[in-house]
Amino acid sequence: MQGNIRVASLNKNKINAVKEVFPGFYVEGTAARSGVREQPLSLDEIIDGAINRAKAVFEDCDYSVGIEDGISAVTGTRSGYMNFCCCAIYDGRKIYLGLGPAFEYPPGCTERVIRDMVTISQAFLPATGKPDIGYEEGIIGWLTGGRISRKDYTKQAVEMARIQIDNAGLYDMK
Repeated sequence: MQGNIRVASLNKNKINAVKEVFPGFYVEGTAARSGVREQPLSLDEIIDGAINRAKAVFEDCDYSVGIEDGISAVTGTRSGYMNFCCCAIYDGRKIYLGLGPAFEYPPGCTERVIRDMVTISQAFLPATGKPDIGYEEGIIGWLTGGRISRKDYTKQAVEMARIQIDNAGLYDMK
């Protein structure tokens, strides 16, 4: 499989995640708006942001990819929320969705996001000292001491979306 893919981001972590999941494709990033809050606060908003990004950059390509992270309410967690990463792949007709593994931020950081309406990166700034951590190792990289990078975390969501492309015959059955 080969072709062209446009990723709705200039973040190298997202672009490189897509490159690894789609070897042989020419992958380029381009800026795009999500159409949702800068810090999505529900799974629906996270998914909508990914879809909006993918559709916004679909032009002169085989696939476009939108990737959106955000927090959503999860029962039983200490903070009440977990972070989710959604990947939406668009072929001009269909959307293929995938979610990566979810994890919980420290309750104090999540509380700042909800109370002060700041992004998770802004909430973590006093602890990390890195205003652009999402473009670096990501908060997941910082929290895991480098065991899981932002690219590798994102890659899981892209892989989950690609399942539907690789098995199109099964997903088109009624």
